Amino acid sequence: MKKIAVFTSGGDSPGMNACIRAVVRTAIFHNMEIMGIKHGYDGLINNEFIPLDAMSVANIIQRGGTILKTARSKEFLTLEGRKKALENLIKHNIDGIVAIGGDGTFKGALEFSEICNIPFIGCPGTIDNDLMGTDFTIGYDTAINTVVEAVDKIRDTAESHDRLFFVEVMGRDAGLIALRSGIGVGAESILMPETKTDIEDLIKRLESGRKSKSSKIIIVAEGDEAGGAFTIAEQVKKRLPDYDTRVTILGHIQRGGNPSAMDRVNSSRMGFAAVEALIAGKQGEMVGIVDKKIVYTPFKNAVKHTQCLDKDLLRMLKILSI
Repeated sequence: MKKIAVFTSGGDSPGMNACIRAVVRTAIFHNMEIMGIKHGYDGLINNEFIPLDAMSVANIIQRGGTILKTARSKEFLTLEGRKKALENLIKHNIDGIVAIGGDGTFKGALEFSEICNIPFIGCPGTIDNDLMGTDFTIGYDTAINTVVEAVDKIRDTAESHDRLFFVEVMGRDAGLIALRSGIGVGAESILMPETKTDIEDLIKRLESGRKSKSSKIIIVAEGDEAGGAFTIAEQVKKRLPDYDTRVTILGHIQRGGNPSAMDRVNSSRMGFAAVEALIAGKQGEMVGIVDKKIVYTPFKNAVKHTQCLDKDLLRMLKILSI
């Protein structure tokens, strides 16, 4: 293996730059050429290849986002688009690829493998932590810390006005950001896609809760089956009109910011392991960290979110929020 490429795809997440840096410098250590592909699968199709060296990834470990940019490619979903991508990989003599992204990125790699024999190794870059085969995905730790910091500030004004705040966090299909950040901020309740939302139970908890509390925080994942934070807040307001109710949607601030120390270290470990996996002849697998050790999971097993929420954490939340 003489020449490899790296790209980022799908939603950006803090730590992607640290992963790119590790891939580039590990490849150079092993005397390989390394190229970056800008804008993910779109860049594969549009021939957006750039050479990378050790200096090109200097001073990026602390930066959020991705220096290689990212995109979601509709053209890559077509056979014609994938054929264009393959032509460009062959033209640049690419022997292996590190793909940093989430569910859609690895599904794309699986589709591509039907016509492309060039090996892919994936690194799990998504703030949602919704991939099997790793305890933490790249960006998850930073995202939940961003939520905790934001909600701590919201609580200041909530306590000043005796308000009930519904705070909506990212998590269209998975509520793991909501779960851990909700515990971290001492939320009254956490509403997530994985659990059935019982509005009656929520109202009962609010009514029976400690009256001396000067603020109440409800964390809502955007994919909750009862609707987003505005929908749920409206239902509660009708039943509890005496509450001074507010809604805050944190949105894309959860994707940005400098990666945490944990994300920098995990991303570096994964990028390093991805290159060495290509050298070892692995392909079609995602690098993960489970119980602090590097593991590899086939794309077909990593792409589907089948994690069950920790019921002990949910039970603990109810007890600690009294």
